[in-house]
Amino acid sequence: MPYTATEGLLTSANKGAVDGGVGERVLVDYKDALGDYKASDLDVMQMFAQSMTTDTGGDIDLSYALPSMKLESIDEGSTPAYQHTKMRSERVSVKEWGIAVGVTRRMIEDSRFNEVEMALNEARKAVDRHLIDHFICAVFGELNSTFGTIEMNDTIADSVIDTFSTNPTGGWLGSGTDITADGARVYAHANSSASDLQTSHWFDGATGANAGDVSLSDLLTAIEIIGRHGYNADTLLLSPSHYNSLLQLADFTAVFTAGDGATTAGTANYHKGAGLQNTFVQDTNKTRIIGTIYGLNVVSNPWVPTDKVCVMDASVKPVAYVERRGLTVEEANPGFGIVGSYLSLRYGLKIVNPLSGVVINNK
Repeated sequence: MPYTATEGLLTSANKGAVDGGVGERVLVDYKDALGDYKASDLDVMQMFAQSMTTDTGGDIDLSYALPSMKLESIDEGSTPAYQHTKMRSERVSVKEWGIAVGVTRRMIEDSRFNEVEMALNEARKAVDRHLIDHFICAVFGELNSTFGTIEMNDTIADSVIDTFSTNPTGGWLGSGTDITADGARVYAHANSSASDLQTSHWFDGATGANAGDVSLSDLLTAIEIIGRHGYNADTLLLSPSHYNSLLQLADFTAVFTAGDGATTAGTANYHKGAGLQNTFVQDTNKTRIIGTIYGLNVVSNPWVPTDKVCVMDASVKPVAYVERRGLTVEEANPGFGIVGSYLSLRYGLKIVNPLSGVVINNK
């Protein structure tokens, strides 16, 4: 029968074979196979990060301008006093991360391509999983000793979040009297008062809320907090458990009766959709999809913790992703029948815009 197998990442058809490459494959070099891999192509990177590269290693200092200049009234013909731009500095920790992948010589000599491909494909997937996990722990304030992230809650002070030595990945704005209207990470916007700007962007959900629960009042509070800083909340990031709760909220599954938009009173035919006709959830029980809620695009992802929900302005990239070196492959010295390769990359990430997102804790 004709050869119809899907080629793997590390193999290609050998066109020099007798049968035109139909029945023979050759192993592609590790470096060639991974040469086109770019961490910046990951979906999590596109949503959260502003990518940049650096030629130096270790800790990287990034400078951002604060809106500090303003026009002043001057006398005709006089010269105003010079104003200077206020800057804030964000330090990003760049580290090297890697994995060693080994396959036996016998596997290669016996042309057991499937096992070789599975090992190296899984190594590349491990990089994807690692980066996604790193972003999620930083954005949602999850405790992770490997990444250096700390557990965030509604009482954590912004001075703790902003301390590089104990929290190198930063976080959304915290609470505490150390926050001022013109402080290191907060600046006055429009006619907002200092007290308005001191609201923590980590807060506990509605009383009695458990993991996977969604409260509409919490979403409205998050939208308000983000709006105080001049941002427009447009994305709701939650787990599949939260999405399940969202679909079961009374606002979406309430009993509709004639006169309230429904065409049939009672609940007997609701599973057929009769009681939801001409209502805003007419097709919800068919498609299981609610595109938006309060103007927020609903995004469900299994990586999101079941006890946290994030509301954010997705048009703003809150995370700085600094890449010193993309994914590279180095051949290891063979030994004991093992042919090894080291995959590694050097990068760092940190939340540098602490105002455009809010995390709701349900515990």
